[in-house]
Amino acid sequence: MAKRGKKYRAAVSAVDPVKHYSLSEAVGLVKKTTFCKFDATLDLVVNLGVDPRQADQNVRGAVPLPHGLGKSVRIIVFAKGEKATQAKVEGVVEVGGDELAAKIQGGWMDFDQVIATPDMMGVVGKLGKVLGPRGLMPNPKLGTVTFDVLKAVNELKAGRTEYRVDKAGIVHCPVGKVSFDEDKLVENAKAVLDALLKAKPATAKGTYVQRIGLSSTMSPGVKVDPAPFRL
Repeated sequence: MAKRGKKYRAAVSAVDPVKHYSLSEAVGLVKKTTFCKFDATLDLVVNLGVDPRQADQNVRGAVPLPHGLGKSVRIIVFAKGEKATQAKVEGVVEVGGDELAAKIQGGWMDFDQVIATPDMMGVVGKLGKVLGPRGLMPNPKLGTVTFDVLKAVNELKAGRTEYRVDKAGIVHCPVGKVSFDEDKLVENAKAVLDALLKAKPATAKGTYVQRIGLSSTMSPGVKVDPAPFRL
């Protein structure tokens, strides 16, 4: 425990708690100060100037990452006919309709993402109590309710991250593994920040991007200069 405490103190001492670093500097610092033995995830935290209580300011979406998240994704697809055939070609875990829904209701949960064509939402809707609490319910805003099954599957397999503002107006989302090259992590983070800028609600007032931070599973937080990412 003492050894871990020593490493943590050394990591904290390497970060100026007052300074706002450039995005690339912040990524480099997180990589340098992550001291766990496993490949930690780099997390981006953004405070937005929105009121999540207002329906039109509930910022939510998904963005494909240029360099993925560094993990494989198990996908299932609710589709029929030609769309089901396309999904099978892409090598997803399972494709189906009522029988797939019954399997899930029976307790099978060996998947990470769910895609559904719009005409299958009547079937998927019955799984709301199972998929909803786990954040797996297909959603048009996330691109997981679509007839373009190939695009959705390819984006999920390549790696993308979802973002959703919480009750405090903060977005938390992973942008890759600490083992990634610094430039790849920077590009992934920029992709998310660009997506957040594009998702700015028309009714949001004042400063939209208020604060930005980066950290890993086991590292101190690093403040990022928000100025370059303000409209």
